[in-house]
Amino acid sequence: MTEISKFTPEGWPRAVGVLGAGIIGSGWAARFVLNGVDVRLYGRSPPAEDRVRKVLMSARRAYQRLTSAPLPTEGALTVVHSVAEAVRGVELVQESAPERLELKQQLLATASRAAAPETIICSSTSGFRPSLLQAEMEYPERLLVAHPFNPVYLLPLVELCAGERTAPETLARATEIYRSVGMHPLVVRKEVDGFIANRLQEAMWREALWLVHDDVATTQEVNDAIRYSFGLRRAVIGPFPIAGGGTKVRHYMELWRQWQLSKLADAPEVTGAFLDKLAEQSDARAENLTVPELEQKRDDCLVAVLRGLRAEGYGAGETLARWEQGLRNRIAPLTNGSDPLRT
Repeated sequence: MTEISKFTPEGWPRAVGVLGAGIIGSGWAARFVLNGVDVRLYGRSPPAEDRVRKVLMSARRAYQRLTSAPLPTEGALTVVHSVAEAVRGVELVQESAPERLELKQQLLATASRAAAPETIICSSTSGFRPSLLQAEMEYPERLLVAHPFNPVYLLPLVELCAGERTAPETLARATEIYRSVGMHPLVVRKEVDGFIANRLQEAMWREALWLVHDDVATTQEVNDAIRYSFGLRRAVIGPFPIAGGGTKVRHYMELWRQWQLSKLADAPEVTGAFLDKLAEQSDARAENLTVPELEQKRDDCLVAVLRGLRAEGYGAGETLARWEQGLRNRIAPLTNGSDPLRT
């Protein structure tokens, strides 16, 4: 039996290797561990284990508030000291190194040589096309991008993008794995820099910078404009209207053509003075909370939104409900009257 075939019936992997212990790598480790998956973590900086364990504590706290479904026994977290140790005997490798192409290519090439030929290798890159990442790899057919969002243990979207040499079965297996740990895999149809969500974020971020740069609004006012209005609506329906079908879309587009108000692709020059303005306004809206306190507040608010959407069976709430049902399905049925009930 090959390593790749050792899936549970529900599609959970037994072990994954995580390369990188920053914000994203730690988030991946937490999501997998809390879903009962063993994690072999390789982080180049000495405090990697401490950082991951802090994120794991935050994730445990969030999951206690997020779901009443029984979580599996936690997977083992093992910090290793080489790429080869991290990728040995795992079904999936998740690379989450800093966004430097040569560094990622080197890590992925090393992982490709050390891992079993059938092991799936995924990159968390937020912008590099997978065909670039495949350049130095052996078995490039098992590489694809799996781009998540912070905090990885709570936000369900993972963008899957195949490269020129990615095998279709690699994409299919990866989709099964990510769905099994409570994520919403979104397949990007074509290779494109930044994929889908980051390109949308960049457009809004660019306009937000102009509003602050031109003193139309402060950073706090820009945030309020989003989180008290369309930010709430976007969590349900996204940017395209759904009521009224094609007739509604045509009406919306006619209005949009009359009111193209943004700076489009132009962006303000990021001078020292502009950076000072952004920093000063951001400090002013920190609400006297520490970074850990702000992250805890973020998690609590995300949990509330996800639970609300779950109550309606819609959007990300549907993904949450499917993950919870999968957790319940993992409870082994009683084989006889003397066996203990797993809860």
